[in-house]
Amino acid sequence: MFFYRIPAPNEAMVVSGSKRGSDGGQFRIVTGRGSFVLPWKNKARWLSLDLREALISESCVTKLRIPLTVEAVAVFKVGDDNSSIANAARRFLDQQQGMERLTSQVLAGHLRSIVGGLTVEEIIGDRNRVAQEVKAASTDEMEKLGLVIDAFQIQEIKDATGYIENLAAPHAAAVARDARIAAAQADQAATEKEQEANALKAGFVREAEIKQAGYRAEIEQAQAAASQAGPLAQAKASQQVTEEQTRLAALQAQKREKDLIAEVEKPADADAYRTIRLAEADRDAIKARAEALAGGNQSLIAANRIVEQLPALVEAAAKGLSGANIVLVNGTEGVTDLLTNLVTQGYSIYEAIRGGVPQTLTKRLEAPLGNGPVPVATTDQSTGAASAPVVGGLTP
Repeated sequence: MFFYRIPAPNEAMVVSGSKRGSDGGQFRIVTGRGSFVLPWKNKARWLSLDLREALISESCVTKLRIPLTVEAVAVFKVGDDNSSIANAARRFLDQQQGMERLTSQVLAGHLRSIVGGLTVEEIIGDRNRVAQEVKAASTDEMEKLGLVIDAFQIQEIKDATGYIENLAAPHAAAVARDARIAAAQADQAATEKEQEANALKAGFVREAEIKQAGYRAEIEQAQAAASQAGPLAQAKASQQVTEEQTRLAALQAQKREKDLIAEVEKPADADAYRTIRLAEADRDAIKARAEALAGGNQSLIAANRIVEQLPALVEAAAKGLSGANIVLVNGTEGVTDLLTNLVTQGYSIYEAIRGGVPQTLTKRLEAPLGNGPVPVATTDQSTGAASAPVVGGLTP
């Protein structure tokens, strides 16, 4: 309708001019519903119920007289109950933009008071405690203003003297040390893992290369076997041919051996047998002659030896004359005298030998030369025993 007003959900409509309000005052508070506003009778104003933000940056001194600058933020709003809206309407209805400044001043005072009773370590270590104490300390004042603090947070603590920095230096150094140690340990672990990975990789590569080498060796062996198959077969065939030829040569050698035995060994055995038989006959003859001479015919044996040496004596005399330097004085008569002397000496030697040998040897010497020895069987004059025949100047 034309005179019916409805406030937004984040607004409170304050209607003045009524006889009485809901709180007993001279204005009505309308939220969440509509209401008639008569222009000639009522006046409607709007109070925002939105959240507001107050920034605080306050210089404080701690319990140990260390100056700090504390920066905080407060989130507040007008309370939802009619009493809070009425208090806020009385104070800020025409100056709603001043709520932040006033709230910041109220909270800054309580913040200075609370920080003054704490050390820097306590403030830094428990900021939430500081915020809760500030919020609790300002509750009464904020209720009087019709405001409610929804949140209060300390954002930053600044230290112009460097106390906080020095306070944090040992811990920072320890943290840096621990960080370096952790980094070194991490690097060492990473290096060890990398080395293990490289070792595993090297092992895999080695095994792969070994397998590849084995495969290549098998391939090369198969190729070599294939390339040698032809020559090997030919060599085997040649070997078989050689074995057959060897076997044939052995058979031929055996046949030749048998032929040689038939052709040479048996005739040789026959000749040897004949020779042995002849030698045995000669041995028996010699044995018989030796037995015949054993009865005192020693002079006959000695004469036989002299006769055997006679040709050698004559040959030696001839060799002596052939190399002698003979001087002939009387010419032809000298030659004749020399020959006569030689013949005379030879005859003397012959007579001497003849007189000292048995009759059988004398007949042997008187045998014609050049016709070979004549076997003569005589009787020894000294013993009267029959002697063995003399053959070739040797008495058996």
